[in-house]
Amino acid sequence: MLSDPVVRSLVTGNPPYRAPQAEVREAARTLFPRMAARAHMLDVFDNALIESRALARPLEWYQQERGFGEKNAVFVEEARALTLRLAREALARAEVAPADVDAVVVVNTSGISAPSLDAYLIGALGLNRHAARLPVWGLGCAGGAAGLARAADLVRAGHRRVLYVAVELCSVTLVAGDESKSNFVGTALFSDGGAALVVTAPDVPGPPPLLALHGSFSTLIEDSEDIMGWDVIDDGLKVRFSRDIPTLVRSMMQENVTEAVTGQGWSRGDIGTFVVHPGGAKVVSAYEEALGLPEGALDASRRVLAAHGNMSSVTVLFVLEEVLKLRPSGRGLLSAMGPGFSAEHVLIEFPGT
Repeated sequence: MLSDPVVRSLVTGNPPYRAPQAEVREAARTLFPRMAARAHMLDVFDNALIESRALARPLEWYQQERGFGEKNAVFVEEARALTLRLAREALARAEVAPADVDAVVVVNTSGISAPSLDAYLIGALGLNRHAARLPVWGLGCAGGAAGLARAADLVRAGHRRVLYVAVELCSVTLVAGDESKSNFVGTALFSDGGAALVVTAPDVPGPPPLLALHGSFSTLIEDSEDIMGWDVIDDGLKVRFSRDIPTLVRSMMQENVTEAVTGQGWSRGDIGTFVVHPGGAKVVSAYEEALGLPEGALDASRRVLAAHGNMSSVTVLFVLEEVLKLRPSGRGLLSAMGPGFSAEHVLIEFPGT
């Protein structure tokens, strides 16, 4: 652990509005009357096992048709506000002065900003204006894991203090009146949130590390573009779901995890803690089945899903925060899947008590 990049701070947060799942379910009756009238379709809101979700705007805002420009303007406004607050706190907790930040990584997929959000943060926070900038767009749910891996890579490359931010406002991608199954299911799952971390070289002065980052492993599945992504339409970013993701997890994850850990000289038995992105309730169960995990091993993923829904890239970082509350020790694996279709793993180690 002494020679690997370490996480010094982790801060999560949400935009100001929140809606119980039951209220979102009722809103769906108005938004999608034909889908809601089909037998058992509204059951997806209950089967998602989500209790409430944070939103960038009040629930009633989403019940009117909005153009891409209006929705993206909300994304930029709220993403800036949320990332600024979280990044400032993460730097303070890590005892890193803004001017000492050597690199900035920002991950998102739910909106577009050019200049990218990292440019805004450099100016708003007074970060080093010569800091390396790495905006990462398009990795969806896998982005939280991939961004953490890239932050660690930057530390290994000599950037000793890296600010890493992920932010998603998935709610603004809802297309009112679009009665496709993908849009309907997305309405039942997706939500808004952000996270900020400071990743440093291990010898940088500061608070005790939360965990060490040992390596990463990426897999792009052939001929899988149809599984998940966006279709860009006049009304904005329309979610695309196709194949059965839980089935894919069951078929590939055991071999994929084994390949990820052995590539770093670890064995599958070394992994005592799994930090898994809860793409949905069935996805979490599929991970447990594929990896042969004991009951309760992924309860942190389920708690985050229930309290927050699926915040795309951000969600796995909320799960990491939840796992850290348990004060784990030893080796672990942080995992997420997303558009591509792809799997991202980060090999981690907790210092313990």
